[in-house]
Amino acid sequence: MRRMFGFLIGIGVGGLVGATIALLLTPESGEELRGMIRARGENFFNDVRHAADERRIELRQRLEEMRAPREE
Repeated sequence: MRRMFGFLIGIGVGGLVGATIALLLTPESGEELRGMIRARGENFFNDVRHAADERRIELRQRLEEMRAPREE
């Protein structure tokens, strides 16, 4: 348990250090960088929503097929 806790703390600290270094070394200004991150995040969530909608439609169609009476 103690090793797992230490490992998780290491991951957290490493992530924070990496994010800080990335922000400090980026060539864009803060406003430009926030805009780029926001746009990428919105695109990602739109892609996820689109994929979820497609999967939902597919699953509804399969459910309707399974509920339909079988022809013998």
